[in-house]
Amino acid sequence: MGTGIRAELVVDPADSCPVVRAARSVDANASAVTTSVSPEEPSRVTEEFILETGERTPEADVELTEVFDYGTTSAYRFQRALGEGCPCECVERFDCPVVDVRTRDGMLHLVFHASDIETLQAIIGDLREAYPTVDVQRLLQSAHDRPDHTLVYVDRGRLTDRQLEVLETAHRMGYFDHPKGANAGEVAAELDISAATFSEHLSAAQSKLLDSILDG
Repeated sequence: MGTGIRAELVVDPADSCPVVRAARSVDANASAVTTSVSPEEPSRVTEEFILETGERTPEADVELTEVFDYGTTSAYRFQRALGEGCPCECVERFDCPVVDVRTRDGMLHLVFHASDIETLQAIIGDLREAYPTVDVQRLLQSAHDRPDHTLVYVDRGRLTDRQLEVLETAHRMGYFDHPKGANAGEVAAELDISAATFSEHLSAAQSKLLDSILDG
């Protein structure tokens, strides 16, 4: 019986991800991101992705090679050193292969399966230490044969008044929407706090909600 958790996260990789840099340079979204490692050169990885470019040429800090033209989209390939701090590698250090990678609105969207809540919390913790923004978009727990596992009690009292205000304001302004109705800076301005303080309150609130949803 499976007990794993499917996690969908949105990460702002800053300048560490060539795919995000390329997508941002042409104001488009990348999909079908794949990675391979050659047995002959295990210290380097080859990545490939699909990008809507039109007449524009994407730019990144690596050499991009167009390997196929689909008409409205193109496939690009590049090489990079293994272990450069890529968010995907951060997840995969926990033996959790990333099963879907794409960019949307300049952010990296990751989907993976964690074996248990402790592994998931460790992955999210490491990502939040390394990157400026990590949002938990969706969590799905494996189906159980006990129907009461589908019922979850969330105690809002575990949140401080400020954490609840941050969540409600972010939700009202569309911070969690796709595309976003507001970015972190705009929500922080509405709350009259700094972006760093907003991120701290949001992270603390999300951690408490995760505990409520996933405990047991």
